[in-house]
Amino acid sequence: MAARPKRTVLITGCSDGSLNSTLALAFHAAGWRVFATARNPAKLSAALATGIETLHLDTLSSSSSISAAVSRLSTILGPDAGLDALVNNAGAGYSIPLMDIDFDKAKEIYELNVWSPIAVTKAFLPLLRRSKHEYGALVVNNTSIVGQASATVPFAGVYNSSKAAATSLTEALRLELGVLGIKVVNLVTGSVNSGFQDNKTKPELPENSPYRKVKAEVEKSIAGEGVNNGMDRERWAEEVVRELGKRNPSYWVWKGGFSAAVRVANHLPVGLLDGAMKETFGLGVVERKVQELGGPRALLD
Repeated sequence: MAARPKRTVLITGCSDGSLNSTLALAFHAAGWRVFATARNPAKLSAALATGIETLHLDTLSSSSSISAAVSRLSTILGPDAGLDALVNNAGAGYSIPLMDIDFDKAKEIYELNVWSPIAVTKAFLPLLRRSKHEYGALVVNNTSIVGQASATVPFAGVYNSSKAAATSLTEALRLELGVLGIKVVNLVTGSVNSGFQDNKTKPELPENSPYRKVKAEVEKSIAGEGVNNGMDRERWAEEVVRELGKRNPSYWVWKGGFSAAVRVANHLPVGLLDGAMKETFGLGVVERKVQELGGPRALLD
């Protein structure tokens, strides 16, 4: 009897050391045939070392790269095979007060976090529709708990809102692709020890920032100093793969630190947990410094 074909999955944003790289390794360990992708193929050594197949895929700035990846995968799979699962993981953070944002940078974050998952899904849709797996084809968009109103992080409005937009688009996609027989899952990721903060751009406040007199305190908040309680990345990946491997995974998969609390907080009145959020993310320190200086009017020139 011929061996049963492995279930196939393509994952974006799998550069070495990333959360997505860990996820690719977990899928591989669970017996999936994994295609790990990254903007820079030289940063896929961890995947290659375990025998995972890799592809170049720049989801942000190159539509030709996306098309080339689709073409390459089609050749690898063969004319009669399809893709069983697509995991849109590529993304980036941006933390700075909304009144100080660089609009060009903010638009780039939206291109990567909001529009690239749609562009990638659209490009791979023909392959997903050709999936012959008994569980059907699956699209997974990795969003974040900060896309939920109850988990809004101060000084990260661009990132928060990009993940909220991605969540909304994922829900629309779930309804629309369901007509085509494709399941769509919103992977709501909480705090994970992934090095995300280390790779995130940490801009300094501009000289004309309304927060310039509390610059040090705001920049500590931006850097995420003191934020912990992240889930171990390997455990996160194993739990995600276990959930996504089910015949009918949940529409929303909540994994990572704070995710359970945020899920509950969504049912509470807006603002009820402001005090805890301010202390967790450093805004309480900023507010106390403002009071030490004499209150908000003391921040005026």
